[in-house]
Amino acid sequence: MANPGYGKRSAPYQRPRTDRDFAHLLPRDAAIAAYIDRLPDGSDISVKTLAKVLPYGQCAMRTSLNRLQDAGHLRRGSECVATEDVLLWVTRSFFSRTARDDDWWAAFTRGDVPQEQQRPTRSKAFILLAALGRTVPALSLSAADCVNLEPQVSEWFERGATEAELLHALTSGLPSPVHHAASLVRRRLTDKMPPERIAPVHRTVLRSLECGECRRPGTPETLLGGHCKPCRGAAPDNDFGPPGAVQAPGVRDRMSEVRAAVVPRSERTYR
Repeated sequence: MANPGYGKRSAPYQRPRTDRDFAHLLPRDAAIAAYIDRLPDGSDISVKTLAKVLPYGQCAMRTSLNRLQDAGHLRRGSECVATEDVLLWVTRSFFSRTARDDDWWAAFTRGDVPQEQQRPTRSKAFILLAALGRTVPALSLSAADCVNLEPQVSEWFERGATEAELLHALTSGLPSPVHHAASLVRRRLTDKMPPERIAPVHRTVLRSLECGECRRPGTPETLLGGHCKPCRGAAPDNDFGPPGAVQAPGVRDRMSEVRAAVVPRSERTYR
């Protein structure tokens, strides 16, 4: 694991794992990405540490990490973490199994990433109800029963209940025999409904990203592909300040003009 404030942080709203997650990458890059993907949050994913556990040297590892950044799987930056006493800026290495474009990473930096709407064939609630009979044959339900009971089970999940808690509530202490499985399940879902979960207080997200090559901080709009303009080979912006402001190369010339226009004190006339 990395030192506090460093290490892997998983990006939110990633799609489920498949065997084709990193098929678009080169073999070495795909192997490294798959390894990082399975590491827990907080793991050290620096070049030196990865080179110690994977069969690649530091130079090859650094190249592959840069390619993962170009492909939208990796971003490096910092994040403001609130403690009881102070606000601390800590280094972050954000990893996403799902490749993201620059607009997504920009939204992530602002803290307003919309959750992607995925429509599975069957909901988690329906799947649990359909499999209930495999755990307890006496509670086997028909497809119609699963559809009718699905909203109640979904409400349990919305209130923070786990599958284990829900199965325990439905299957413990069953009468023998069970005359009507659907009625018994409906009754237990109603009588044992957990209390509503208190919504967490929304906290403003403070994040910044930095160039993966020179570590220069910048806005997401300027770090296309995770690299700043000079590292991408593009000409850097030389204009600074408001419109009409004197730029750095012209400051000396402007000051020389100002000095030349100033009348020496000995030559001043007073009225």
